Amino acid sequence: MDVKIEESWKRELATEFDKDYFVKLTDFVRGEYLSGKQIYPAARNIFNAFNLCPLDDVKVVIIGQDPYHEPGQAMGLCFSVPDGVTLPPSLVNIYTEIKNDLGRPSSTHGDLTHWAEQGVLLLNSTLTVQAHLAASHAGHGWEQFTDAVIAALAKRKNIVYMLWGSYAQKKAILVDATQNLVLKSVHPSPLSAYRGFFGCKHFSQANDYLINRGKTPIDW
Repeated sequence: MDVKIEESWKRELATEFDKDYFVKLTDFVRGEYLSGKQIYPAARNIFNAFNLCPLDDVKVVIIGQDPYHEPGQAMGLCFSVPDGVTLPPSLVNIYTEIKNDLGRPSSTHGDLTHWAEQGVLLLNSTLTVQAHLAASHAGHGWEQFTDAVIAALAKRKNIVYMLWGSYAQKKAILVDATQNLVLKSVHPSPLSAYRGFFGCKHFSQANDYLINRGKTPIDW
């Protein structure tokens, strides 16, 4: 397995890598990839969110649940799919809200790498999954690791957290809302988007917050 994590994150999370839960998690994940099962994303992309968005560059955090579990979709960034792959319904709704919020057309492809490179940490709570089996790698330690990621970010301030749906909103307990902007809404899934995601204006709110703190806004 070719798995690497960007140096600033590696330093910040060094103590996590030595903990019993992470050793067991590593053994489990390695075993899954070597078992012949189809596991997503490709091993080299497990830490893609971190590799594209170094710790000091983080301006916005978006939290998903686990990677897409159908062929060709997962790329280590929550809600993102490679260029040329059909847009998942939740991403279609995200783009719809961006268009309505910012008054300009949304992207025509689903690769959100350009967000990550501007400082948007696209973090799934669970970083791997077995093909066709949603949440199949939940409960093995990834959640503890990604909680540690949020805790590391919580030492900083003036970060925007976009927490969509009850699962992501559980992470809010780790964040000081007086030192950061915490935006909450229902999930952009077709099952819930019409109950408050559409019209939430999170993208303009995020950019206004960043601008007011002397930071470059995100080109959504």
